[in-house]
Amino acid sequence: MLATVADVDELKAWISELGYWGPVTIIVLMAIAVIINPIPSAPIALAAGAAYGHTWGTVYVVAGAASGAMGAFWIARLLGYELMVRVFGSRLRLGWLGSQNFLMGMVFVSRLIPFLSFDLVSYGAGLTPITTWRFALATLTGLIPASFLLAHFGGELTSSSLEQVLATVLLLGGLTLVPIIATILVKWHGRRVTDQIDVSGKSTVDR
Repeated sequence: MLATVADVDELKAWISELGYWGPVTIIVLMAIAVIINPIPSAPIALAAGAAYGHTWGTVYVVAGAASGAMGAFWIARLLGYELMVRVFGSRLRLGWLGSQNFLMGMVFVSRLIPFLSFDLVSYGAGLTPITTWRFALATLTGLIPASFLLAHFGGELTSSSLEQVLATVLLLGGLTLVPIIATILVKWHGRRVTDQIDVSGKSTVDR
């Protein structure tokens, strides 16, 4: 089964044979791939795009990945959050861990960065105080760009045009750099602000 999931062409052929059950299979496989780490999710997303096109492929991939993320989140929340509260007590809600906006932003950015483990972020978020609706919203909005790109790329893999395939590869590579660059710029800006505060604080003390 794992070999089939990892092979895009074989997975696409299998899904196409399922008829009306194909979309349901995509959604279920994506959800399972998020909850169970060893199952790769990228081939499923590519096969969804190849079988159903980038629009409906994106819809099925987002539905499955979001369902799996919520499942992983609640597994961690039900099994591990109370232990975290017992260990850290009120400290769990202090600092950046106590900021709902910060946690929501972190989840959103993590969904945009392709090399971050999707399932580990979901499990990790379940161990923080982030509310369910904030986690769901950040996950859903962050999922759409990457899901669309994978589904679109899967659809283009079936194209006979080498130019279209190369253009999609370049677009995929370029857009995955955007969140990385944005993260670097945010950190750099935050460091500058901190340095300016330190300098102004020292100047005030000297006076």
